[in-house]
Amino acid sequence: MALFPPHWLDCVVALGEPDADHEGGVHWMATGFFYVHVNERDGDHVTGKAYLVTAQHVLGERSALLLRVNPSADEPARTFRVALRPESGQGSDAAGGGDRGSDGDDGGSDEPLWFRPDDEELDVVIIPVDLGLLRSQGMRAATFFSDTDLVGRDRLAAEGVSEGDGVFVLGFPMGDVGGERNHAIVRGGTIARVRDALAGSTDTMLLDCFVFPGNSGGPVVLRPERTTIEGTPSPQRALLLGLVKSYVPYRDVATSAQTGRARVVFEENTGLCSATVIDVVADLARRHADTA
Repeated sequence: MALFPPHWLDCVVALGEPDADHEGGVHWMATGFFYVHVNERDGDHVTGKAYLVTAQHVLGERSALLLRVNPSADEPARTFRVALRPESGQGSDAAGGGDRGSDGDDGGSDEPLWFRPDDEELDVVIIPVDLGLLRSQGMRAATFFSDTDLVGRDRLAAEGVSEGDGVFVLGFPMGDVGGERNHAIVRGGTIARVRDALAGSTDTMLLDCFVFPGNSGGPVVLRPERTTIEGTPSPQRALLLGLVKSYVPYRDVATSAQTGRARVVFEENTGLCSATVIDVVADLARRHADTA
C-alpha cells in the first residue's frame, strides 16, 4: 500500500559540490526536485517548462551544482553538472542552463541562470533544466506537475487542511544519498502551524518533523487520510505542499558570571521544521514561463 505515487521519489535528487578533501568525490549537501509548469495537457501528453527547485541558500556563491540521478536501467546513479552562471566554454553537461540570464540575453551577461522571488526573504530558487536531455541519456527524471500535483493555499483551505494533518518530507539528511542508487529518505511528520500561511500573512509554515542539513530544498508532501472528525473533510490523495527551508533551532546561552557577557551558545534541533508553501514555487515558475 503506497500513500504517495512511488515515482515521486524519482522527482527528488541529491545536490552537491566537488569534495575538496577527496579527489573525484562529491560532498552531498542538499536536496532538490524536478517541477514542470504545465502549459497544455492532452491526456498523457504535456507541454511546459521544467525546473530544478531547491532552497536559495543552497546555492551560495557557487557557479555550478552537481546532481545525482538514477538511470532507468538497474545501474549505479550518475552525477551531472548544472551551471548556475554563464561560463565561457563550459556549461551544463546534462540537464541545466535553460535561458541565458534573467534578461534573456545570449550568455554574455553575468546574470545567474536561476530565478528567485522578488522578496529576498523567500528561500526559494528555480533553475531551468532540460529533462528531455536527461531522459535521452536513460535517466529516470520524473516530475511534479503544476496542474495535478500541487495543493496551494486556496485548496488547503477548501479541503480543511489544518494543524495535526500528516506530511512526508523527502530528502537526503546529512548527505545520506544511499548506496549505488540514489534513494531519498522519507520521514513522516505533522503540520504544526499553517493558519498564518492560509491567511496570507506569511509564506512559511511549521512542521513537526525532524530535518537536518541535507534536507534543505526537499519536497513536503501532504499525507492522504482516511480518518477524520465527523463533518470535516480530509485529503484523499498525496499532494505537493511545499519545500523544506531549515530546522528551527533552540539556543541556550551560557554567560560569564564575572562579565555578564555571552561566552558559549548551545544549539539544538527542536524537531520543528520551517517550510515554504508551494504557492511561491508555482507563482515564480508561472512568471518565468510566461516571459521565457
